[in-house]
Amino acid sequence: MKQAERAPDFTLPDESGTPRRLTELLTAGPVVLFFYPAAMTAGCTTESCHFRDLSAEFAALGAQPVGVSPDPVDTQRRFSEAHDLGFPLLSDPDGAIASEFGVRRGFGPLRTKRHTFVIGTDRTVLAVIRSELRMSVHADKALDVLRSHRQA
Repeated sequence: MKQAERAPDFTLPDESGTPRRLTELLTAGPVVLFFYPAAMTAGCTTESCHFRDLSAEFAALGAQPVGVSPDPVDTQRRFSEAHDLGFPLLSDPDGAIASEFGVRRGFGPLRTKRHTFVIGTDRTVLAVIRSELRMSVHADKALDVLRSHRQA
């Protein structure tokens, strides 16, 4: 999935087991869809908590972060509760959605790459943020993209 492409619509269960559809999430504003390899790990906790810490800034821009990992619903729930995340964490256990977005690895213990997609309300990908090691860059760059898009 590249910038300016149209994101595929999909439905995945969130941390409470409630099905969430991308097009429904987009009715409230842009979605910052961030894929992470594994809940409860140091890097993914740092990244997710950074999104949480910037939640007021995302809300001010009418956007919301939404996390996606291959973890099962109950693990997503524990992860969300442990860190009071306050945004949806979607469960993609077979990696089907990660594959559609081009962030699925073919091998290794961490099957999902750490990528973030800033998606406009019309499902256009406004930006793709890639960094496996710099956890805070995802939320920071997503905010920059949303701010510049809002001014345009």
